[in-house]
Amino acid sequence: MVGILLAEEPNRGPDYGKASPVGLLVLLLLLVGVFFLWRSMGRQIKKVPASFDPPGPAAAESPEVASATGAPAAVESDSSAPPEPGPGSDSQAAPRGG
Repeated sequence: MVGILLAEEPNRGPDYGKASPVGLLVLLLLLVGVFFLWRSMGRQIKKVPASFDPPGPAAAESPEVASATGAPAAVESDSSAPPEPGPGSDSQAAPRGG
């Protein structure tokens, strides 16, 4: 019985197993897209520095490095100008009625 099932060929038309031209076009478009993405990524990778470590001792005094290490950063401020209100300031908010 198994031999009969294996020997029996299913009814297939003359175009069975042939790929359509639309499938070839989709495949070629995908390959072109991958090529351009690969080339773009190569250009972006060339822009990345070899190391993200700060260069030299001058960078150790920058505010970003000082805040990352926990040291207070030196902030220059003009003491003659009044401080600007922040986004959470109530000075510009309308009075609330309750």
